[in-house]
Amino acid sequence: MPSELLTNEDYCRVLNDIALLLELKGEKNSFKIRAYLRASKTLSRIHWKLAEATEEQVRAIEGVGESIAKKISKLTQTGHLRFYEELCKELPRDILTLLDIPGLGIRRIKVLYERLGVTSLTSLERMCREGKLITLPGFGKKTSRKLLQSLEDTRRNARKFLSVQALPLAIGLVEELKKLGEVSLATYAGSLRRGKDTVHDIDLVVAGKASSRILSFFLSHPWVESILAKGVTKCTVRLKGGMPCDLRVVTKEEYPFALAYFTGSKEHNVRSRSLALRHGWSLNEYGFTPLKKRIQKRVIPSVDNEADIYRALDLQFIPPELREDHGEFSAAAARSIPSLVEMKDLKGAFHCHTTDSDGCDSLTSMAEAGRRLGFQYLGISDHSKSLIRAHGLSESALMEQRKAILRLNASYKQFHLFSGTECDILRDGALDFSDEVLASLDYVIASVHTSFSLSAAAMTRRIIRALSNPYVTVLGHLTGRLLLRRSPYRVDIPAVIEAAASTGTWIELNANPNRLDMDYSWWPLAREKKVRCIINPDAHSARGIQDVSFGVCSARKGWLTVQDVANCLTPSAMETALRAKRGRLSQ
Repeated sequence: MPSELLTNEDYCRVLNDIALLLELKGEKNSFKIRAYLRASKTLSRIHWKLAEATEEQVRAIEGVGESIAKKISKLTQTGHLRFYEELCKELPRDILTLLDIPGLGIRRIKVLYERLGVTSLTSLERMCREGKLITLPGFGKKTSRKLLQSLEDTRRNARKFLSVQALPLAIGLVEELKKLGEVSLATYAGSLRRGKDTVHDIDLVVAGKASSRILSFFLSHPWVESILAKGVTKCTVRLKGGMPCDLRVVTKEEYPFALAYFTGSKEHNVRSRSLALRHGWSLNEYGFTPLKKRIQKRVIPSVDNEADIYRALDLQFIPPELREDHGEFSAAAARSIPSLVEMKDLKGAFHCHTTDSDGCDSLTSMAEAGRRLGFQYLGISDHSKSLIRAHGLSESALMEQRKAILRLNASYKQFHLFSGTECDILRDGALDFSDEVLASLDYVIASVHTSFSLSAAAMTRRIIRALSNPYVTVLGHLTGRLLLRRSPYRVDIPAVIEAAASTGTWIELNANPNRLDMDYSWWPLAREKKVRCIINPDAHSARGIQDVSFGVCSARKGWLTVQDVANCLTPSAMETALRAKRGRLSQ
């Protein structure tokens, strides 16, 4: 893979793979294996791009030794690492896919490999179904059931990619295409443009002359791994890293129609074509065409952009994020599509972690990052005491952090830090800190981090009990999902939304692109119930604060406006709002 395509996650994956391969080969030096695992964990927490770092900069990272730094540098320079590739050749090709299964670490994979000969997802599934795993130390019926569920999830998510993986590729390719003199317009379309959280591929639409030259340029691009199909004006390729990508070249006159068509969704396009037929036209990716059997034919309007297409159909412009045939046509016909929230509307964000718990940047660094983004405030919320794996704060540590926040606030003129916590919702719905501690903070995010296997009824009771606490301001990542990795836990979402409405609790749109939780499909109901959304980055680094942009996209897909999103409030309005729930419930 070219180094410009390598993400920090790619480097971490290679180091993890090396550790597993060494373990399976019977490497006697356990320190060597731990060194790769430690380096992978360390690098997963940095916020700058490894692909842009020198070998000296990598070597300076605590936890990364000289030998590993050299390998990272080699990978950056060439896109290859011979040491890694040779290890891969010595063991079954598919064994590394086992690392994608939640609940399987290096030690368990080694046991499966040595005792049962498991070398792939297929052989793992067979052993689970035959009941062979229960004979192994550290495994049992429950583990076997969980692994089967994980295998099912993995199969269902095969050939899907996170939007955060696709977006930089799409933007980079569009920028490259725009450099061609033959190209007048270029952008990405498809589900990525509609703001879906996962995609199957990238769709690119280009307006230009000499399509053969444009296609030749694209097909010879260093990011292209293989050519899957090629025509006169279109092609399909697989990019390095595995993502499929389609390119269509059209004329400038066809461009608005092609962009609308390839943006989709299919259901939206069917409705658009149906409306066009009522007007006496057929509609496709090339334009409007008059129906031959129509006696009285309406004049085909001039179309320069997508808005003109919707205008011709007597509709208000429909933003790409809403094009799912989920009520947008009736709203557009009534001219009632709201003005959707935009990135520029956010005045700040909450749910930011620091080095006090499991973040990788200091309190001051996080504050400065917020200021650089143009935010007027930022909310700090490190983990609470029971989440030991995330270095949750004790009561005394939390109070020390609050004092540090007060000192920093004294030095700011047009920026404010809010002091909070991401407080664990315990199994029974109680909170991890006492009311006395919570009352001393500006805000509280209550989140579930444990006991995901509860029944839907028990999980719903658990969350609703937490929302009834007057000091809880926000419900964090409602379903606990990790896109393409962990399914949501079972919970009655409408009941939780009702509880949030009755208690005045905000529901988080967790903007981490691995979560995007609560899902966009539930926000219209929340909006109807007058439950406010707050778009939070769940940032564990200074760079992570920028993830709010993914949340804004998801909020737009959920039909949310400035009035629906709490962090569009000014600092003074936010301070008033934070006091509102406590004041109301204490009356």
